[in-house]
Amino acid sequence: MNKTMSIGCLGTKIGMTQVFNDKGELVPVTVIKTDTCYITQIKEEKICGYNAIQLGFSEFNSKNMKKSLTKPEMGHLLKEGLPLLRYLKEYKVDSVSKFKVGDKINTTDFQIGDLVTISGKTIGKGNAGNIKKHHFSRGPMSHGSKHHRAQGSLGAGTTPSRVFPGKKMPGRLGNQKQTLKNLQVVGLDHDNHLILIKGSIPGKFGNLVSISKL
Repeated sequence: MNKTMSIGCLGTKIGMTQVFNDKGELVPVTVIKTDTCYITQIKEEKICGYNAIQLGFSEFNSKNMKKSLTKPEMGHLLKEGLPLLRYLKEYKVDSVSKFKVGDKINTTDFQIGDLVTISGKTIGKGNAGNIKKHHFSRGPMSHGSKHHRAQGSLGAGTTPSRVFPGKKMPGRLGNQKQTLKNLQVVGLDHDNHLILIKGSIPGKFGNLVSISKL
């Protein structure tokens, strides 16, 4: 049986800074702002085939922002008396008995020293060549080389007359989901809804990240 994750929360990457721990050591940390997350749906195994909690995050501040949600999305939230939320994410859990729709998840559900898993999208860098994307070496830079930073040969000609799948070639770099495990919570600010995570996490400042407790 696969181990299911604990319920976590969603947050926004604010930036990085440094703090001193109890031993006087300087620790680089990432600051995540986690405004209140609402439980928007509960899925039970007897009905859906698995146990899961759906969380909603980031309330819309203006009525005009309703245009950003479809009518089914709005109905899903309004029928439970919940505010309109920008993001929804599902977390599998072992049991849903202690949860109910409308409950709030915030920084008080974490403790200093907790180990968490954080997922987010890496910084998008657009289209990149092989030297930047795959760390290829460049060709001769002398006049007439015609192979300074180019791809070069892609494979044999007549046989097999095609490029094999998985060939390292130029293309989009970044903007992919990345997950880091066993990151430590080193600080909490309940008043400002901030979580300090030791080290760096994926994405640029302002990115949405998912935090799951181990």
